[in-house]
Amino acid sequence: MNSLRLEILTLYQDADREVAAAGPVCVASGRCCRFKEYGHTLFVSNLEAAVLLAAAPSYQAPVSADFCPFQKDNLCTAREPRPLGCRVYYCDPAYQARSHEITEKCLKRLKALAVEHNIPWQYAPLHVFLNQPPEIDA
Repeated sequence: MNSLRLEILTLYQDADREVAAAGPVCVASGRCCRFKEYGHTLFVSNLEAAVLLAAAPSYQAPVSADFCPFQKDNLCTAREPRPLGCRVYYCDPAYQARSHEITEKCLKRLKALAVEHNIPWQYAPLHVFLNQPPEIDA
């Protein structure tokens, strides 16, 4: 496993700890993965997409912007390598402000990793990277 991937996974562990400390409630509705139906978009960086695609199960391309292809029966089949937005997003209204704080803090760290590893920063909806994977070794 290369150093960039390890650094991203460490960032994910830190985000997971912060989310757990905030205690958002998850009712396993699957709304987080049905983008069009619930009116939201999952944005990911090219660094996150590289980590996701290196470990996620196969999926049918092309991928639409409507839903996540890794959701099966309201559960994530790419749980370990899932991107930051998946780790931080919860429907819990009491958690929204903290969610934004954690997201911004972690995005700054991801951007710093891109600079440190001399990788141009890209940030786009998930389906963009699933249809054209980034050329990053992570």
